[in-house]
Amino acid sequence: MNNTPDILRKIVAHKQIEVAAARAAASISELKARINDLEDVPRGFERHLREAIASDWTPIIAEVKKGSPSKGTIREDFDPLEIAEIYQNNGATCLSVLTDEKFFQGHLRYLGLIRETVSLPLLRKDFICDPFQIYEARAAGADAILLIAAILDQNQLQEFHAAAKEIHLDVLLEVHDEAEMDKALATDCTLIGVNNRNLRTFITDMETTGRLARMMPPGRLLVAESGINCRSDIIRLQNSGAGAFLIGEAMIRENDIGAKLQELLND
Repeated sequence: MNNTPDILRKIVAHKQIEVAAARAAASISELKARINDLEDVPRGFERHLREAIASDWTPIIAEVKKGSPSKGTIREDFDPLEIAEIYQNNGATCLSVLTDEKFFQGHLRYLGLIRETVSLPLLRKDFICDPFQIYEARAAGADAILLIAAILDQNQLQEFHAAAKEIHLDVLLEVHDEAEMDKALATDCTLIGVNNRNLRTFITDMETTGRLARMMPPGRLLVAESGINCRSDIIRLQNSGAGAFLIGEAMIRENDIGAKLQELLND
């Protein structure tokens, strides 16, 4: 965490307080029991992405996101269930659901509500800094979790990835520079997200995907994140080595979310 940007430090510090409160209300053993009682099984987040690629479909992970620290509220008339349905009906492959309340105006309960509404696999998008959150994610309805290399050390990445796989959750491991890519590639994680936004300056540089894609060995799938606004951005990133695309703000800020998603999908 020594080189972690200030905003991430602030978010993680608050997240640790949240996790401590959640741990006081329920133990990991209780969460595991809840998971064992679940009737449904994870929907195969990474499998859906790979199947889309195999069928020549552009795999978009569409993000259910009300706001962010840098942009504030992105959509005032935010209805997570309606947005999730629009995404499903217009060709999204998977969904990313923001569950951070304080900084991104999300909520953990959105996972379960959206899971009942759509059949697409769901990623819990949050700042995971404790194994408790991994079990919490599965119990709440997630099919995958996000791990952020900038806030976790090598041992944590290994441990958290193993814990997720044990309960059949997929992992999207996010990096934004070469050092973090080295950390990611030292794990067994096969789904690597490249964030084109510099977490220190918040400047978006689409060249980041291509630069880090050159480090990717065969067999791993690269997901491009941040700064994707139009179909030409997707084609450019595909040519740079990206296989899937996590997109939120470009659609959330539009009046017609479905039309924007179709525009992103179609040449």
